[in-house]
Amino acid sequence: MFASPHLPAAMNCIEISQFGGPEVLRLVQRPLPVIKDHEVLIKLAAAGVNRPDLLQRAGHYPVPANASDLPGLELSGVIMAIGAGVGARDNKLGLKLGDAVVALSNGGGYAEYCAVPVGQVLPHPPQLSMIEAAALAETVFTVWYNVFMRCHLSQGESFLVHGAASGIGTTAIQLAKAQGARVFATASGGNATASGGKKLALCRKLGADMVIDRDSEDFVAICRHHTDNHGIDVVLDMVGGDYTLRNLEVLAMDGRLAQIAFLRGNQVAFDLNLLMRKRLTVTGSTLRPQSDLGKAKIAHSVYHHVWPMIAAGQLRPVIDRLMPLAAATAAHQALEAGEVAGKIVLVVDDALAKTQVNAQAKTLAPR
Repeated sequence: MFASPHLPAAMNCIEISQFGGPEVLRLVQRPLPVIKDHEVLIKLAAAGVNRPDLLQRAGHYPVPANASDLPGLELSGVIMAIGAGVGARDNKLGLKLGDAVVALSNGGGYAEYCAVPVGQVLPHPPQLSMIEAAALAETVFTVWYNVFMRCHLSQGESFLVHGAASGIGTTAIQLAKAQGARVFATASGGNATASGGKKLALCRKLGADMVIDRDSEDFVAICRHHTDNHGIDVVLDMVGGDYTLRNLEVLAMDGRLAQIAFLRGNQVAFDLNLLMRKRLTVTGSTLRPQSDLGKAKIAHSVYHHVWPMIAAGQLRPVIDRLMPLAAATAAHQALEAGEVAGKIVLVVDDALAKTQVNAQAKTLAPR
């Protein structure tokens, strides 16, 4: 066990008191996480709120073995301790005490301190605030891995993303545009409500070439028409259910479908003949259950490909609202109600959120 007089004995955090609705989230105090040999301890500036957090709270997203039971999968902050076994092989970026960082956690992000495998920690991009950086990891890792590492979206190809006003969707639009793809985006127009109009307008502002109101327009017909009946090369979908057959229909020859969630259901039947005739690839993934090594490989690719896009101004997280850590219940309610365009960020430490380096970071010695 590692300890230091420069760190508090306890921290504020949000725990899931029992599986259920947003009201089961509780602000409590717990001891600081004890880091493993390959981990670093991060003092949080802020944490992003994502749909997997909602699923975990409801009891539908099991926590991997040896991961924190606290919700929260992405964060920004400062390294306050480094595990005894962290070496050059797994710390390829040379991260050190006091560094401002972005991290994809295995859990535990709704807290003042979080232990994270060092391979899942990246330097904080100086072009972004610590608040913006807190909204990066979960969405960027998910989009980059599925759309580019698995489906190989290339310059000049067509790309369709559903739920395009979400954190995943806004990230996907920007990354696909930066890679030279033609972007089609669906979002809820909310039957012409102000919030629906806001979502459609946001997709256009981010660079989508064609924005489709999922509530009143047929995305298959529109995509077919605007690609001269070629179809879409890559589809990123989090809807599932009845969207699956339509996604297969809209795909071009040799098209690829990446499934990352199933808001409308996970059971579907389709004609294998269509899959074979069009030479389609249907793939999918979840991020959290992957091994630390697997996530470290994604992190390495993200750092070398996406971080330069951030430096070039081609990617910036879309923040819908900021809320204090204690307001996690309200944050979950807003996300479930469909009120959010972009991301909600929980501000954990106001002072740290305004700076990049905490001069109080100290080396921890074994007790």
